[in-house]
Amino acid sequence: MTIRVLLADDHEFFRSGFRSALETQPDLECVADVGDGRAAVAEIERLRPDVAVLDIRMPRMDGLEAAETVLSRAGNAVRVILLTTYDDDGYVYRVLRAGASGFCLKSMPTEELFGAIRVAARGDALIDPSVTRRLVTRFAAGMGTPPASAEGLDRLTPREREILLELARGFSNAEIAARLFVGEQTVKTHVSNVLAKLYLRDRIQAVIYVHENGLL
Repeated sequence: MTIRVLLADDHEFFRSGFRSALETQPDLECVADVGDGRAAVAEIERLRPDVAVLDIRMPRMDGLEAAETVLSRAGNAVRVILLTTYDDDGYVYRVLRAGASGFCLKSMPTEELFGAIRVAARGDALIDPSVTRRLVTRFAAGMGTPPASAEGLDRLTPREREILLELARGFSNAEIAARLFVGEQTVKTHVSNVLAKLYLRDRIQAVIYVHENGLL
């Protein structure tokens, strides 16, 4: 199955280079590339790509506003990844709250960006680990005394709670497995159980759940 991708970035050199690299991938197709947020919203509405990769800083309408516009529309099925050189934690939280499927730095290797697109197309989510960990630090610094309990937390086993906190610290399944001395498949099973029991869509929502409830 081919993943249809729309790219929006106001730097033509980056846009054309990324499109050329993307089209070397047999499972990825760039259906359009545009230079501003308004054009991105219009083309997403017209073409209905599987994944839209939007730069945060663009003229006429920035990537954040474009993402929020697209994600707020009823029946939207397009997954959105925000791409930027500006690793501002405030942007990250706003993006996650809007329901984006990823926040990646332009400094990421191209293959990892392709991987993020594939992850988003599957309906999962991905944030650059360095971004997640900075977000954790930012939240932790601003938190006071954690609440005694968060809604749904009592449905988790002790091990599932442990897995949830490791997720929120920005660790991958492989890293969690190594830290807890268990198999990676076991971690995957626990992650699935955590998301199901807390009615969370993906790992990004798990991060938000933990930090909004002051669990770290």
